[in-house]
Amino acid sequence: MRYELSDYEWAAIKPFLPSKPRGVPRVNDRRVLDGIFWVLRSGAPWRDLPASFGPHTTCYNRFVRWRRAGVWDQLMQALTAGHDVAVQNRYIHRARAPTWGLHRR
Repeated sequence: MRYELSDYEWAAIKPFLPSKPRGVPRVNDRRVLDGIFWVLRSGAPWRDLPASFGPHTTCYNRFVRWRRAGVWDQLMQALTAGHDVAVQNRYIHRARAPTWGLHRR
């Protein structure tokens, strides 16, 4: 589906999600996260969330709870730090790349 996370994306995000068990068994975090991303990407109101992502109230409540707990901030910091390292490595690799043939007379 268009808005679902790939296995690679899910593996990167999963460690940042809280996993405290509560009295009621939790709804699948991956499905809820896919629903949250569907709303954020589509711009639709929460109540228009397709049923395949679970109840819209669950997705909304989890989004708000994770925002208050700082989960989104931690996730963004980790993802941007990984991106910054990749960009730096690419820059260093290019800076050290051989320049064969550029010093010809």
